[in-house]
Amino acid sequence: MSESSQAPWWKGATIYQIYPRSFADSNGDGIGDLNGVLRHLDHLQQLGVDALWLSPIFRSPMADAGYDISDYCDIDPLFGSLADIDRLIAEAHARGIRVLLDFVPNHTSDEHPWFVESRSSRDNPKRDWYIWRDQPNNWRAALGAGSAWTWDEHTQQYYLHLFLAKQPDLNWRNPEVVAAMHDVLCFWLDRGVDGFRIDVIHCTGKDPSFADDPRCQTGQPLSDFNDQPYSHEVLRGLRRLVDSYPGDRMLVGEVNIRSTERVLQYYGAGDELHLAFNFNPLDAPWDPVLFRTCIREVEHWLQPSGAWPTWVLSNHDNVRQRSRYRGSEQAARAAAVLLLTLRGTPFIYQGEELGLEDALITADTRVDPGGRDGCRAPIPWQAEPPHGWSGAEPWLPFPPEADELAAERQTGAANSVLALYQRLLAARKASPALHHGSFEELPSHPEVLVYRRQLGNDCRLVCINFAEHSHAYPHAGAWQVEVASDGVGEGEPYSGTLNSLQAVILRPTEG
Repeated sequence: MSESSQAPWWKGATIYQIYPRSFADSNGDGIGDLNGVLRHLDHLQQLGVDALWLSPIFRSPMADAGYDISDYCDIDPLFGSLADIDRLIAEAHARGIRVLLDFVPNHTSDEHPWFVESRSSRDNPKRDWYIWRDQPNNWRAALGAGSAWTWDEHTQQYYLHLFLAKQPDLNWRNPEVVAAMHDVLCFWLDRGVDGFRIDVIHCTGKDPSFADDPRCQTGQPLSDFNDQPYSHEVLRGLRRLVDSYPGDRMLVGEVNIRSTERVLQYYGAGDELHLAFNFNPLDAPWDPVLFRTCIREVEHWLQPSGAWPTWVLSNHDNVRQRSRYRGSEQAARAAAVLLLTLRGTPFIYQGEELGLEDALITADTRVDPGGRDGCRAPIPWQAEPPHGWSGAEPWLPFPPEADELAAERQTGAANSVLALYQRLLAARKASPALHHGSFEELPSHPEVLVYRRQLGNDCRLVCINFAEHSHAYPHAGAWQVEVASDGVGEGEPYSGTLNSLQAVILRPTEG
């Protein structure tokens, strides 16, 4: 049996992130929903992804777009019902697509029944399910929320919230909280969910001394650097639970710390996260020095430990690739080749396979308190307005060129961005080297990144030209262009020259 066939599914998978309220609307209310996702599962199957991750779909007052949960074991009516998620899981599985849900363990909504009880009196049995203090320290909250403490007039104490005041933090040092949250995971695992993306898992552990932190004096939120040993204890408990289920369930964690060395700690000794997001590429413009540095850091820290990397170039909290790369479709195409050929598990954010840019958000159309609306714009499915969103006007404006970039128009078009992603995913699936092989960076011009992926006799070279002019890159041996970001030269012998902003996958010429 080969190494790749023995590996867990998530090592060779490509995972697709769905932001449900912007993916597809089935009932005409202008907000995407689970049945909208269900209607487009064939799109994901034809794209070639192995799993989908749904951003939060649970009951919520929506103060933070669903990351403020009032019931972990029910679906918000905006998105559908428990029957709808059950049907979606079954239909995805029938197509060979696994399903991950977003688990938010650090905080609940202030409208969650647990917090309603906790704030009802100081002697309520659930008082210690949250973190209360007589005096606040200097900790700062994210999303521009100011102090991480809010005064509760009724009980005359402050409660902690590392995000919005409507998102009080749970006290994970209370065994009853641990048991209740484990029950939440069991509820969804029993329904067939294949794993979870865990929101800000590093935030669950808090400094028990509650000492002031000097970094907060500059206005930096605690969530950007909070890194306490107790978070690892929380994670080990979650991992033991998930590992007790059959079917190779998995955990991928958001550790929002920009240090690869520190993020590595959240893999534990193979007993914490299966995967941890590597966010440094999210900050990077299209620059060969920055990407080369990021890749080398990942290989330096993760490869010796056996921890499996992840690669993500966009998500629901960050500017889309094309917008970050100055609107260049060619750079975004080359970035797709990079994303899908590095050693590790790639995550594709919905709409990147269409080459979308961020929507233009005005004061009148802004919804998110953190200013993240641009990347959350609705997906254009049809070329003609309203682009497959009939009924009420969508909750956010469409991205630029919605007619030209609509999935309908790109489907079957030979050199569309969608066709490129389909070719890349097909090449990735067909090559053990690309989804499980070793990584070796090869010498090249500073503006060109070249690396070899190899597993046994299977070998691929990946060449990425970051420059807006051509570069010669001759390489010994006979090579054929398997995939080219611009479609030029595919199926032909490699010429030894890379076009402007071109990225290619090369395979040895047979015979």
